[in-house]
Amino acid sequence: MKILTGNDLASGDVTWWTGNGWSRHVEDAADVGETGEAIAAAEEAARRVNAPYVIDATAGPQGPRPAHIKDRVRALGPTVRLDLSLKPADPDAGSRVI
Repeated sequence: MKILTGNDLASGDVTWWTGNGWSRHVEDAADVGETGEAIAAAEEAARRVNAPYVIDATAGPQGPRPAHIKDRVRALGPTVRLDLSLKPADPDAGSRVI
């Protein structure tokens, strides 16, 4: 199985090709087969996505699972707890740094 991924041009969010558009959820990704490179080129030219590329995946009960660890991390989201990160707009952020 081959799926297509890229980043949303406006937000930078990871996106997945659904067969008729883009989703932020990997479980919505559609198998692009041998047409992935052509879809990627057309979508990037139309400025709907940034840096799209085709990846290998396996079909599973909850949808596609990217084969490579890099793309599994992209599919699952941040690997740090956002509630523990510093927020630049927070005036008290500097006082909490150890």
